[in-house]
Amino acid sequence: MGVSLRGKRGVPVGESRNVLAEIRRDLENYVGKRVRVRANKGRRRIVEREGTLEKTYPNLFVIKLDEEYQNRRLSYTYADLLTAMVEVSVYNGKERKKLDFSASSAS
Repeated sequence: MGVSLRGKRGVPVGESRNVLAEIRRDLENYVGKRVRVRANKGRRRIVEREGTLEKTYPNLFVIKLDEEYQNRRLSYTYADLLTAMVEVSVYNGKERKKLDFSASSAS
């Protein structure tokens, strides 16, 4: 008789960790690139900022904002990307490419 560990929404715990690790690996390809972040802060508050994807860590990633914010950094979790609370777009020259990690696109 095996024990099945399940997190919220019935997703096996190991699978959710794999998805977050995959998001991290994908995001690592853009370290040092110019990005635009759109974050839903709740109650109809949406914040958009531009900066550079500075570093990825096991549970979060850091974006260094442009000079006008005087070396300010923002950090978000990979789960924020998965739940679409945060959207990241990467600049490729003058064009912007939105990275889609939301759970609805994964299926």
